[in-house]
Amino acid sequence: MLQLYMDVHVKAAITAGVRRRGIAVVTAQEDGSQRLEDAALLARATVLGRVLFSQDDDLLAITRAHQREGGRFAGLIYGHQLAATIGKYVLDLELVCHILEPEDMVNRIEYLPLD
Repeated sequence: MLQLYMDVHVKAAITAGVRRRGIAVVTAQEDGSQRLEDAALLARATVLGRVLFSQDDDLLAITRAHQREGGRFAGLIYGHQLAATIGKYVLDLELVCHILEPEDMVNRIEYLPLD
């Protein structure tokens, strides 16, 4: 099962909903990493062995570049802020976390919402 690391901009309601469903989550704020630049945040999640969930377009672009350059990271789940409701993100994150294993997400970007 995947463990998540929430970007600083993820709504607290998404984090709370995922936690209620039994998914292990650490937020950037809880980790004291809320002021890290995007690339450093991706690296921090990787050090912790957690897949980063973000709704930040800049972080997505940095992760794509990191992917092209052959950098290693634990994975990114990306969902645009306006693409789905909070409830849909919670359900999709729960599904992804239960279906995929950490090794499945290495150097991978998964996009939400799922169809």
